[in-house]
Amino acid sequence: MDEKIKYELEFPITSSPQLLFQYISTPSGLSEWFADNVNSRGEYFTFIWNDSEEKARISSKKTGEKVKFRWIDEDNKDGEYYFELRIQVDEITKDVSLVVVDFAEEDDMSESKQLWENQISDLKHVLGSV
Repeated sequence: MDEKIKYELEFPITSSPQLLFQYISTPSGLSEWFADNVNSRGEYFTFIWNDSEEKARISSKKTGEKVKFRWIDEDNKDGEYYFELRIQVDEITKDVSLVVVDFAEEDDMSESKQLWENQISDLKHVLGSV
């Protein structure tokens, strides 16, 4: 498998950080925009898309600010890659942004970014932040 490259995307979102945090850190919130279904057992989350299932563990979480999910491999061990959703609030304008940190192989980079843009578009729709 090729080495994956870390990248970061920032999306302006019209929402309170508290409400946005519910949508990026809870199974019910994530299943509204990120995956078809999301289940959790403690710090372990299962993301379900069509017939595909991926497991991740919350490796860090700061209430109202960020959540980092580390992918779990076949042996139920923490994988090398993760994705992080971080809420940024501009101190002066109070504008809210969601920063996405993820990894993709070089050949899949534009497709991966496009997928996030679609996902965040769904999130904005759910939040009423179109």
